[in-house]
Amino acid sequence: MALELRPNCEYCDRDLPIDAVDAHICTYECTYCADCVDNILFNVCPNCGGGFVPRPIRPANEWRPGVSRVHQPPSTQRRKVSYDAENIRAHSLRLRDIPPEQR
Repeated sequence: MALELRPNCEYCDRDLPIDAVDAHICTYECTYCADCVDNILFNVCPNCGGGFVPRPIRPANEWRPGVSRVHQPPSTQRRKVSYDAENIRAHSLRLRDIPPEQR
C-alpha cells in the first residue's frame, strides 16, 4: 500500500505537487506545506494531534518493476481541514510544547 500523496496543503490550499520538498505529513497522511506546519500549526496536526515529517518523494523512474509514479500515481482529490482557524490555533497552542513522541 502506497502513501496517498495528497495534492494540496489542507490548511492554505497551496499546491503540493508529487515532488514538492516542502510537503509535510502526519502518521495519517494529513498533508500541509512547511510554512503552515511551522507558523500556524506549530508541528501539531489539527486532526490527530501528532507531529509532521517531510513527505517522501515517490520516484519518477521505474527502478524496480511496477514501482514508480506511473504505477502508484498521487491523489488528485484536494482536501481541506474541517476545523476553523480559531479551533486549530487553540489545539496547536495546547500541544505545541509537548514533543510529538510524548503526545
